[in-house]
Amino acid sequence: MSIKVQNISKSYNKIKAVDAISFEVNSGELFGLIGPDGAGKTTIFRLLTTLLIADEGNASVADYDVIEDYKAIRNSVGYMPGKFSLYQDLTVEENLTFFATIFGTTIEENYDLIEDIYVQIEPFKKRRAGALSGGMKQKLALCCALIHAPKVLFLDEPTTGVDPVSRKEFWQMLKRLQQKGITILVSTPYMDEASLCDRIALIQKGKILKIDSPQAITANYEKVIYDIQPKNTHGLIHDLKNYPSHYSVYAFGEFIHYIDKNSDFNPNDLQDYLQQKSHKDIIIKPAQTTIEDVFMDL
Repeated sequence: MSIKVQNISKSYNKIKAVDAISFEVNSGELFGLIGPDGAGKTTIFRLLTTLLIADEGNASVADYDVIEDYKAIRNSVGYMPGKFSLYQDLTVEENLTFFATIFGTTIEENYDLIEDIYVQIEPFKKRRAGALSGGMKQKLALCCALIHAPKVLFLDEPTTGVDPVSRKEFWQMLKRLQQKGITILVSTPYMDEASLCDRIALIQKGKILKIDSPQAITANYEKVIYDIQPKNTHGLIHDLKNYPSHYSVYAFGEFIHYIDKNSDFNPNDLQDYLQQKSHKDIIIKPAQTTIEDVFMDL
């Protein structure tokens, strides 16, 4: 077991950021913590990377206890915090050399681990880190987190603020790193990235709501969701919420997602109701369940 967390809790003053959570991450697994800002993801990362001490519970990383073996953990993990934290006045090459030196290694020694990523930023190796684009900063930060060949990689919202192309490239890089045997714990507020993980934990207000593979989480969702494409979104949501048997109504991209309380729900009845409310040309059809749909219902 690469990461083991048992009933960990952490409070800031009277606010409970993490509330008695437990989960395990297998060796070589790509595991995602999925939840909105303020859910407790960053606090969990800081607890597991020995930057914070839990109020209750215990945890281990790479078979090291986070309290007793904190020095060993710091040598065994790579940590990429949500905020870009490299030295902005140093060049790309200087940042990499600096982090390699701290861990008693060199760029050349572990170059095979970062090669796929470094070749993309090598043309800018003399450029200061602060002058890089968002996507290039993330790649440099990932290189610095990998330079000492860690057993476990912690990535706290690594794609926040990055363009869609760079986001896709970043996840492709994570898949290649996983193939090299590195255990990866990644957090993200983007529900669409959840499907790229082997397993995920849905987290909200410091509590883990569900843990499973993305496919199992959506497959086990028993309610039927309907796509409704509106012309007047606000008015349609208002009228759907007044429909007697409605269970859930929320905007979902260009559609509105509707769930009914009744197992024998007939979309034609809802269509007749909406036409009476002056909503014309409404199309109601079954939708494919997503992680976001499940999360909204937890």
